Amino acid sequence: MKREISRELAEEIFKEHSTYVYRIALFLMKSRELAEDVTQETMIQVFRKYHTYDSSKPIRPWIYKIAVNTTRNMLRKQKWLRFIGEVPESDHSEVLESTVVKSEEEKELWREINNLTLKSREVIILHFYAGMKLKEVSDILSVPLGTCKSRLNSALNTLRKQLPRNEFDFLDRGGNAYETI
Repeated sequence: MKREISRELAEEIFKEHSTYVYRIALFLMKSRELAEDVTQETMIQVFRKYHTYDSSKPIRPWIYKIAVNTTRNMLRKQKWLRFIGEVPESDHSEVLESTVVKSEEEKELWREINNLTLKSREVIILHFYAGMKLKEVSDILSVPLGTCKSRLNSALNTLRKQLPRNEFDFLDRGGNAYETI
């Protein structure tokens, strides 16, 4: 039997998770407009697919998995539109770094994170920014835990090479991140 979501529950889920979905989409998409689209589409999918949600598990990883998949789909669509010559509008008036992060050090860190591959960015953002355990990240990204650890290690090594020592202490504790599984 298909389980419908009540209006009250939908509003509660939206209030509790839409901001985080938006921020993750913003970091991955690098555009406020596209992040808003991803957030809206993610929440629509959450409500449509709510009947497939296993209520014995936390809802947050399930929602973030939908958000990551929606982001990936939108990125593929953007690449296709660029390929055929239709470049979508992007929000150039407010650059991500100037609206989300404040200090120069954080700007430098986000510039380097944005230079990572999408797969590396996903792991970094979900693990460090969204505060998820690597097991949750691997479930959301539908990759084995070992692959998730490898991507995190590779991303951290890349960031260590690009950023000055001592400014970003979490880079030196990268190995300890595995303990939070």
